[in-house]
Amino acid sequence: MHNSSTRSTSKPKAFSSVSSDVSFKRKRGVFQKDLQHMMNGFGDDTNLLPETVALLEDIVIEYVTDMGKLLTEDFLFLTHKDFPELHRCMELLSMNEELKQERKAFEVDEEKLTAD
Repeated sequence: MHNSSTRSTSKPKAFSSVSSDVSFKRKRGVFQKDLQHMMNGFGDDTNLLPETVALLEDIVIEYVTDMGKLLTEDFLFLTHKDFPELHRCMELLSMNEELKQERKAFEVDEEKLTAD
């Protein structure tokens, strides 16, 4: 037997943000057009209810933000089949490393000048 006092009364996490105001700052409806196409592609009706798309958008955004910060490897994986994009990502990453090293060298030189 279940005791009603031990039962959790909180709403599921996916629906908790929908009923209350969105706690994060973002424009609403940014992904709705893409989600409509995806839902249609997976067999849903072409005339979707706006509430359904808005709910799915809230769930997707909450899921992505809960996953945490995107890593460099995530982008490399997404572009691994498109060689020009992968090459450009690798080029930008190597340029970023070079810039970090140059900034570090500049900071060291600046510290030496201020110490003298």
